[in-house]
Amino acid sequence: MLTPARGMSTGLLAAFLLCAAATSAESGPAPVCPPTVPTCTVSVERPGTPSAPVAVDAPAPGAPGDRVCVVDLTGETVPCRSAFGWFNDSDDCYYGLLDPQPPGDDPLWQGNYPSGAMYQVSCTGPLPGTNGGWTWLPTPPPGFGGVSVTPAELASRAVDRMQLVGPAIGITVPPDRLGLVGVPVWLWTEVSPTTWGPNSATASVPGLSVTATAQVQEIRWDMGDGNAVVCPNAGTPWYEGGIESPTCDHIYEQPSVGQPDDAYTVTATSTWDVTWSGGGASGSLTLTRSSSTTVRIGELQVLVTG
Repeated sequence: MLTPARGMSTGLLAAFLLCAAATSAESGPAPVCPPTVPTCTVSVERPGTPSAPVAVDAPAPGAPGDRVCVVDLTGETVPCRSAFGWFNDSDDCYYGLLDPQPPGDDPLWQGNYPSGAMYQVSCTGPLPGTNGGWTWLPTPPPGFGGVSVTPAELASRAVDRMQLVGPAIGITVPPDRLGLVGVPVWLWTEVSPTTWGPNSATASVPGLSVTATAQVQEIRWDMGDGNAVVCPNAGTPWYEGGIESPTCDHIYEQPSVGQPDDAYTVTATSTWDVTWSGGGASGSLTLTRSSSTTVRIGELQVLVTG
């Protein structure tokens, strides 16, 4: 809530559009497998070996350029910094940190002291500089300090830092062994922050910080024989004496003879749910990451002699 400004002249308010300081956008690390690119695929040669992150269509690194501030109502380009602070693209207002901050018992804090900070707000409009006052915010507003990235863009950077990958495939029939028709093939992934979750990371620039958290919700196992198994869990690693998996398995009905290299290609695709918040905004993303291996399946031959 804005508190009306005290002792602020109309002439002074109108002057803020004429006072500017050059600012530059903050540049960040080059994204790797951004949320808008839904799939990273790797090959797994043996069970229990984590797949490595692979970049897919990663944008070329580089600075985003100077920040441009535009008033939505008029389309007018204005200084990103004025005598009254930094321009906030979300509401077309300038925010300046009150210095000194009001005493802790001042009603302006609305009981929030000492969390956050008090800001002077001056908004554009039909009569520039006539709207504004003071307000408390838990974190600096978007654009404060020259920030040119959005919270969603910072969320993408946070996801990059997690290095989410496809399942670290565990399977009872690794590529160097032969499985049998009719015998359950157990399916699982090694559980780690990068292959199953939970995983979290924070990306920040001056004046803005966003934290993202990711967790796999399910794994789809395409078994190479035209069938797929969807498991809402990480699966159960095989144990001595186990026959049917208590959580995730598949039974082949035909041998793999005649398939490329006489083996079925198994592709495991995990669906990651990502939530993020920061800078007064929040959102969610759905990502997929894949890994693959091969399975050779034969038939048990019974020789009868008489």
